[in-house]
Amino acid sequence: MLAPGIADRSFNYGDGVFTTMLVRDGQVQLWPLHLSRLQLGAQRLGFGPVDWEKLQQDVFATISSAHQVIKLLLSRGEGGRGYSPAGISQPHWYISQSVVPDYAAALEQGISIETAELTLSVQPLLAGLKHNNRLEQVLLKQEQARRGVDDLLVLDQLGFVTEAISANVFFYRAGHWYTPELTRAGVAGVMREQLLSQAAVALVNWQQHDIKQVEAMFICNALMGIVPIRQLDRRTLDITPVQQFIRQVVC
Repeated sequence: MLAPGIADRSFNYGDGVFTTMLVRDGQVQLWPLHLSRLQLGAQRLGFGPVDWEKLQQDVFATISSAHQVIKLLLSRGEGGRGYSPAGISQPHWYISQSVVPDYAAALEQGISIETAELTLSVQPLLAGLKHNNRLEQVLLKQEQARRGVDDLLVLDQLGFVTEAISANVFFYRAGHWYTPELTRAGVAGVMREQLLSQAAVALVNWQQHDIKQVEAMFICNALMGIVPIRQLDRRTLDITPVQQFIRQVVC
C-alpha cells in the first residue's frame, strides 16, 4: 500500500504546475495573474475540473504575516503506475509558506550575470508554463554556484535567448525595451505579464549576437521585482534606463 502522497502525479512525473507569490501588507500581490497562469497550465495539461474558488480561499487562509512568500503547487491528482492520465482522481493542491528573501542589495546595486553553458529543451507545448519539471533549473543553479556569478542568462537549444534561472529578462537597446517571446521554452512570469501591460516592450526572438549591442538589462519575478543588471558577460551595462523604467511602472 502506498503512503499518502506517494501516488501523486506531481511527485512521480512532475505532472503539475506551481506559482510562488509575494504577500505584502497582508495581501497576495498580482493574485489575478497568478490564478490566470495556473488556469492556463491546468487547461493546457488537460487537468480535470479544479474548484478555483476553494483554491483561492485556501491560498488566502494561508496568509499568516504581513510580509511573506506563499507557494502553491497544483497537481493533476493521484493515480496508479504508468504515464497515462486516464482514471486520475481530481486535482490536488499543496500550499506552503516561507520568509521573503532579502533582495535589497541586488535591487540597489544591480547584479552580474553570465551566459549559461546549459541550454533549455525546446518544447512549444510547455513553453510559458511554470510546470513542476524543474531539473534544468536545478542544474543551472549548480552551474551558477560553480561559476560564482549572481545569475545566468539562459538560451534554448536553438540558441535563442530565453530567461534567467528563475526570472524573466528585459533588454534596452537604442531607446526601446525588448523581452524574449517564449514560444519554445521558458516561463512566462506574472511580473513579466504585469510589465508588458504597463509599458511598451517588444517581444523578440534574439540570439546571443543580438544582445552584444544592448545598453541596459534587468531581470524580474514576482518576489524580487525588477533587478538591474550591472554586468553581462563581464561587460558593464548602464543601470540608468532600468531606474527610469521602474519609475514608469507599478510593480
